[in-house]
Amino acid sequence: MRLRDQLLNYLYLKKRDPNAPHNTNIRLMHGMNRISIFMFLFALVVMVIRLIRH
Repeated sequence: MRLRDQLLNYLYLKKRDPNAPHNTNIRLMHGMNRISIFMFLFALVVMVIRLIRH
């Protein structure tokens, strides 16, 4: 799986691969990765806003 496809899957912008394994540990790992991506993007937005305002 390519990185672009993986990011789209994390962000719910692309359908899941029906042949992908259905494992609880993998679901939890993807959930944590999704949370960290959103937190990173949020932090970037906050930093850009602070940089512009200052």
